[in-house]
Amino acid sequence: MASEIHMPAPVCLIENTEGQLVVNQEALEILSATKNPLVVVAIVGLYRTGKSYLMNKLAGKNKGFSLGSTVQSHTKGIWMWCVPHPKKPDHTLVLLDTEGLGDVEKGDNQNDSWIFALAILLSSTFVYNSMGTINQQAMDQLHYVTELSDRIRAKSSPNSNGIEDSADFVSFFPDFVWTLRDFSLELEADGLPITADEYLENSLKLKQGTTQSDQNFNLPRLCIRKFFPKKKCFIFDRPTHRKKLGQLETLHDNDLDPEFVQQASAFCSYIFKNSKTKTLSGDIKVNGPRLEKLVQTYVDAISRGDLPCMENAILALAQIENAAAVQKAIAHYDQQMGQMLQLPTETLQELLNLHRACEKEAIELFMRNSFKDRDHLCQKDLAAQLEKKRDDFCKQNVQASTDRCSDLLKDIFSPLEEAVKQGVYSKPGGYRLLIQKIQELKTKYLQQPNKGIQAEEVLQEYLKSKESVTDAILQTDQTLTEKEKEIEVERVKAESAQAAAKVLEEMQIKNQQLMEQKERSHQEHVRQLTEKMERDRVQWLDEQERILAFKLQEQARLLKEGFQNESKRLHTEIQNIQKSMEKPRKTCFLS
Repeated sequence: MASEIHMPAPVCLIENTEGQLVVNQEALEILSATKNPLVVVAIVGLYRTGKSYLMNKLAGKNKGFSLGSTVQSHTKGIWMWCVPHPKKPDHTLVLLDTEGLGDVEKGDNQNDSWIFALAILLSSTFVYNSMGTINQQAMDQLHYVTELSDRIRAKSSPNSNGIEDSADFVSFFPDFVWTLRDFSLELEADGLPITADEYLENSLKLKQGTTQSDQNFNLPRLCIRKFFPKKKCFIFDRPTHRKKLGQLETLHDNDLDPEFVQQASAFCSYIFKNSKTKTLSGDIKVNGPRLEKLVQTYVDAISRGDLPCMENAILALAQIENAAAVQKAIAHYDQQMGQMLQLPTETLQELLNLHRACEKEAIELFMRNSFKDRDHLCQKDLAAQLEKKRDDFCKQNVQASTDRCSDLLKDIFSPLEEAVKQGVYSKPGGYRLLIQKIQELKTKYLQQPNKGIQAEEVLQEYLKSKESVTDAILQTDQTLTEKEKEIEVERVKAESAQAAAKVLEEMQIKNQQLMEQKERSHQEHVRQLTEKMERDRVQWLDEQERILAFKLQEQARLLKEGFQNESKRLHTEIQNIQKSMEKPRKTCFLS
């Protein structure tokens, strides 16, 4: 089970001090320790419209986010409250309460636009809170939505025309919920009752005409329609008498208007049930550390005077996580090899088989923990490190075998060496006795277990080092004729040559095994990369299918409403999506 954070009260996530947005380190540390997937709900709206009350209800508290009871805006910047998700086990609900928009004390609304944009970027559900009905004044107050394409970039490089497709925004924009407070109208149209959602859809209908007034009327509606595929609306009666509004934190439900209590409950139930886990392109679930990095990246971009770019933010996040995924995979490989490998191995293939099994697990672990590995740089780094690890283990195996065999030869042959020094074999017939003893000791050595892959090579090197001693005893043995001595010399040479050929053959076999293992490693990387890319492509195609369905639906609606030009522009976006879905994806890895 992932870690869970229990915050007794909200903390400021992004401070707004003298017109500068600054990330609060305390909040980042809380996010860093929150390993669960996050459902992020942000609320935005004019100041003094009751945003904080709704967020406290979502947290299951009456107090928490500052409500205030005067005409002054209480919340400054963006405040965060992480609570256990009441309906999704092992998930954390992150509530973001934002500074009230349109605060006259600020004078400059530049930061309002950035607060609005950041709420969009960070959330999986975006709640826009306003007072009264959806009229033109309400739409005018929502002018921030018309500035999103000027405040946010989806890609680091737009298309060839220098224009970003709205589909790029749709793929990561949150669900849109409009909450209407102190709503006093009857929900009906043409004398028939309608739902709050139908009321919202009717309010987003466009006006025929080409005047500037018509364009101003249509622009925010068009932006909401094309940026937010999923839209929801809730209406709320006034919670209590105006004089008691300043006491909301202390009032119980039975002190409030029953209709309002029911409406607030329905709102909370919807958010708990329908708000999605925050995800990035490629169905990457956002946890605390990932949200921490996104917050830093976006605010840093704004501070530099740049536009927050989602593609760059995701790539920056990917670089950090992919590097960590490499280290995690290497640590797993080291742990598995450390537990299972006993040096020396009897054969090289035994070591290579174990390496291959651990390498496969390491690659699988990397694939599970990595994403958007541009040009497969981190996977190539992993491959290089695993290859070096394999080579190091091979060297250790050779050394372990060499040490083991040298120790055995010392134990087995030291009595013979001592006897030679004392002249035991420097007598007539001594040479044959020496050769007989050497054969006995060789047999004893070869019967010893766990010698490893250097058994033959170390033995031959040892025997070769003793050839001068053996030859001296041969030459001084008076029982042998000169002819017999010549024959014996040739026999020893032939035996030595045969042993050397055997060692050379073993070395060639080992080299061949290493080459085959290198190729198998390459193929394993390619196989797992191909499977991952196919999974990613299936996810991407599903995402594009959803966007395409939304675009086609919106195009049909525009045609029905008689907006041919808007429909044509949308048709171009639809064609671009369809073309991108037809392009094959290639796998290119290590050459």
